[in-house]
Amino acid sequence: MPVAMAGGSSGGGGGQVLDCRSFWKAGAYEAPAAPTHEFQDALETGDFDRARVHPKFLHTNATSHKWAFGAIAELLDNAVDEINNGATFIKVDKSINLKDNSPMLLFQDDGGGMDPEGVRRCMSLGFSTKKSKNLIGQYGNGFKTSTMRLGADAIVFTRAIRGSLFSCSNVTLSIGLLSYTFLRRTMKDDIVVPMLDFKIQDGDIVPLVYGSQGDWDSSLKIILDWSPFSSKEELLQQFQDVGSHGTKVVVYNLWMNDDGLLELDFEDDDEDILLRDQGSGGATKGQKEIVQQHISHRLRFSLRAYTSILYLKKFDNFRIILRGKAVEQICITDELKFKKVVTYKPQAAHDSQVVPVKVDVGFAKEAPILGIFGMNVYHKNRLIMPFWKVLQEGSSRGRSVVGVLEANFIEPAHDKQDFERTPLFIRLEAKLRQIIVDFWKEKCHLIGYQPTDPHLRSQYKATLKDSGGPAQVHHKASSARRTRGLSSNLLPETYDDIAVVGLANNGSHLQSSGQAEENNMELEGLDEDLVEFGSGVLDSNFIEKLSEENIALFSRREELRQRDTQLKRKIGDLVHELEETKRKCDQLATELKVRKNKQNLPSM
Repeated sequence: MPVAMAGGSSGGGGGQVLDCRSFWKAGAYEAPAAPTHEFQDALETGDFDRARVHPKFLHTNATSHKWAFGAIAELLDNAVDEINNGATFIKVDKSINLKDNSPMLLFQDDGGGMDPEGVRRCMSLGFSTKKSKNLIGQYGNGFKTSTMRLGADAIVFTRAIRGSLFSCSNVTLSIGLLSYTFLRRTMKDDIVVPMLDFKIQDGDIVPLVYGSQGDWDSSLKIILDWSPFSSKEELLQQFQDVGSHGTKVVVYNLWMNDDGLLELDFEDDDEDILLRDQGSGGATKGQKEIVQQHISHRLRFSLRAYTSILYLKKFDNFRIILRGKAVEQICITDELKFKKVVTYKPQAAHDSQVVPVKVDVGFAKEAPILGIFGMNVYHKNRLIMPFWKVLQEGSSRGRSVVGVLEANFIEPAHDKQDFERTPLFIRLEAKLRQIIVDFWKEKCHLIGYQPTDPHLRSQYKATLKDSGGPAQVHHKASSARRTRGLSSNLLPETYDDIAVVGLANNGSHLQSSGQAEENNMELEGLDEDLVEFGSGVLDSNFIEKLSEENIALFSRREELRQRDTQLKRKIGDLVHELEETKRKCDQLATELKVRKNKQNLPSM
């Protein structure tokens, strides 16, 4: 990719945008063909030592990201990789393009930054020096695909120190512009990336010229014409809050949906960035209000929810700051009850060393009221597949079972939202399916389903017979869950647990409902991983009915709240009307009194 030297733009303004602002349609245009003599000239001058890359490839390359949040995660990964170079934060925020007052998306970290050579590698296609097994990035393509998926244009500001920390001569400042708008509007047939470099010399910022001064000036003109900044001074001002080292990426001319609205919604929540056009899935109308609170749903449209589980291990000295507020990391494993650890050893090639994988599996804390389920698969600490449904929906088997694992033995797809479907991955899928089924068979009665074990099932039937059927089920207060410390960010509102006539641990005799409640209360302070007795045995039809009743009660509560609000408003209106009527009555009484006094006056 050439480092910069194309002719100037067709005009200033900086507010210039593409005719089509929808990402999925922006690549549909006729590309100009280069004249034959240009190829001949390039062949004679040896310019064909490099491959030419047409600007349309920038858009085509970015379509690997089907999901805008996946593109944002790529930029977060770059900052997380910089932890090795001292990074302590990554800021994601909204900014404003002063040329046309349009919103921009800002990423800023305090990592090691990039020197002039590093920023050119960043802007090139398919070049990566990340060889460490611990680094997330590896393809050398994430910056280009992610920025171009979020907006038509991106500008990078980076400051780096190379060599001695006390030598100002080793401090460099670099600016690079990756502008699909510029390339399209000027009809370029090759990707041109204008770049500017500066260095600190005697306390001043001075240009660092690698080619000719004419090339440097040409790059400056392109950047000023096609970026949100109108002067060299405005460009340099962007380094004021970068500190001694770090990188700032500004994505502008953000993509819109088919209705002409920005894909990214900055208005509905001042502390979040939301995605538009995200449906609520197949939930029924009554379930929507409950299900939409759960993180497995919210991560689809809430960047704060998605980033809260994006990394498996909690950071010690690193923060993701979204719109001025740090993201609270959530460990899904900590949110499970009746947890179990299963070890899986992948069947890799004989010459490869594959470490056994630990799979944490358990019931979601909302079980069985909500049927949230799925496996959360990470790769090198990064979430690849959230709540992956390895079992088909529509069956009670596996309901509410959630798992977490880190699968470093398989390679993710380029968008890091899926895995390559290799034999290793297919075997993993089959193994996870078996883990869920086995866990369900072993523990489903703990959340109220009919036992699958024949011996337990016979005792279950005897329990129902002696207790008079499911109608005699006892309900515990919701405070029991809070007493056990299971409150969580996964679901803001939790619902009552269910305590029922249980089976003794050895299955030899039945407990009375009162004794079961007493034992449950005694065990509230224990770790649920150690509870192996049947604390709940309900018929599956009954538990479904119970769930429906809970949803109906929830909806009824909301209706009553709305009715209460309406009644209060109506009472207020009536009070106001009554006061107005009293005022009019007093006024009429006064007028009547005045008239009577006039009538009673003696005539002169």
